[in-house]
Amino acid sequence: MKNTQSKFKNTLVLATFLVLLFTPVLAQNVFADDDLTSLSLEDLMNINVTSVSKRPQKLIDAASAIYVITQEDIRRSGATNIPDALRRVPGIQVAHINANTWAITSRGLNSFLSNKLLVLIDGRSVYSPMFSGVYWDVQDTLLEDIDRIEVIRGPGASLWSDNAVNGVINIITKHAEDTQGGLLSTGYGNEQQGFGNLRYGSKIGNDAYFRVYSKYFNRDNAVDASGKKTDDSWYAQRGGFRIDWDVNKQDSLIVQGDIYNSKFGESVETVSLTSPFSNTINDDSDFAGWNVLTRWKHTFSDSSNLELQLYYDRTERESITLREDRDTYDLDFQHRFKFGERQDIMWGLGYRLTHDNIRNSFDFSFNPDNRDMSLYSGFVHDEITLIEDKLRLTVGSKLSYNVFTGLEIQPNARLLWKPLERHSTWLSLSRAVRTPSRAENDIRINQEVLSSGALVSLFGDHGFDSEVLYSYELGYRFAPSDNLSVDLALYYSNYDKLLTLEPGTPYLET
Repeated sequence: MKNTQSKFKNTLVLATFLVLLFTPVLAQNVFADDDLTSLSLEDLMNINVTSVSKRPQKLIDAASAIYVITQEDIRRSGATNIPDALRRVPGIQVAHINANTWAITSRGLNSFLSNKLLVLIDGRSVYSPMFSGVYWDVQDTLLEDIDRIEVIRGPGASLWSDNAVNGVINIITKHAEDTQGGLLSTGYGNEQQGFGNLRYGSKIGNDAYFRVYSKYFNRDNAVDASGKKTDDSWYAQRGGFRIDWDVNKQDSLIVQGDIYNSKFGESVETVSLTSPFSNTINDDSDFAGWNVLTRWKHTFSDSSNLELQLYYDRTERESITLREDRDTYDLDFQHRFKFGERQDIMWGLGYRLTHDNIRNSFDFSFNPDNRDMSLYSGFVHDEITLIEDKLRLTVGSKLSYNVFTGLEIQPNARLLWKPLERHSTWLSLSRAVRTPSRAENDIRINQEVLSSGALVSLFGDHGFDSEVLYSYELGYRFAPSDNLSVDLALYYSNYDKLLTLEPGTPYLET
């Protein structure tokens, strides 16, 4: 890639200067965050997770197939990015396609266009309405800032989103109070050809904390099966901030954001109406974006609170054959309260608006080339204690309305039984849907030109229904000793209305 070496040399000089500058600061910071690094196995079974019920609960009490990656797990794994960290999760399939592309899913159906997995970063959904999947090349942050990654295998749509069909990945970063002082790391290798990470955190007044960070990396081309280097090297830089403010005893506020830009090489075969009818183009693709999120929480009591979250996300992706500019606005409200002595109820409302502008090419085109897509949603969940500390039933449903298929209903029921202190058994019945993407409705792909001059094209279909999953799960979790835990999950998934490619009737286009 052009100018990569000069960029790295300049950054290396800057990193060396920063090392000298921040050495006194780093020497004064112990970096002894309480980040689950010194917990015993029993303590880990009792850590709080939030992805199953949208409220803190002990891992041993979660009626779901959930796995938690702690900060210590990430540090010990040697992972340099989020996809690498996910490789350690049972039931998650991670495939590294080339130097800048991954395919990640849960419980099968894996591909680069995997579209049945919901990914969240601090409550911000990062799936793309373009293909209902995740661009993993832009999902990044300082790995040292991640508190934990909660991974649910199985449906989570009744609480989260229409695309939480086979699983949910919830990446949760640390409170700004836990990242005080400075952090600096840099390095160089034959594949990771230069990287640098810088973070600084401090206090604002008596009740607020902040941190800022920046990072960059440069990765070499991958190597194919024949030993030849491919044209997929990757350079990226990113920065961001987070502010945590305890306004008073009842109210807290989070404001955070990121900005990034990147460039990677790719090789694309394009179609031509003239001989030889196809061409292979090697060039760089560029992408950039920024986002900002704010979340306000008001606490009435230990069992009652409300949250209001708003975020904006701007993405720009320009490849050899397509350019996509997208603006996403998202508003989410939820309220939790006790009803009597045995019922813990949570309900919420949400609205998301996404607007895109597509620059078409001969190979890929969209009709229309810009579209507004709105998603309205609401949910209610009731957690009922049948026997104190022994038996608990959770029932609920999510209702949503989207521009492609209209109203969707996604109910769920979960039963948790704790026969002994270190043992829990759970049962779950769920219905989840995966709504059609923008591409599945509006795209045209010119695939090839035959020797006769006929053009073979693939078209989207406005008549697509949502894909539906009926899921039945049974799990058992126990810790026989302080050094051993066992987590078993059996599941049966019945899919309906899966989208397929079907040959159409040939016709002449005028």
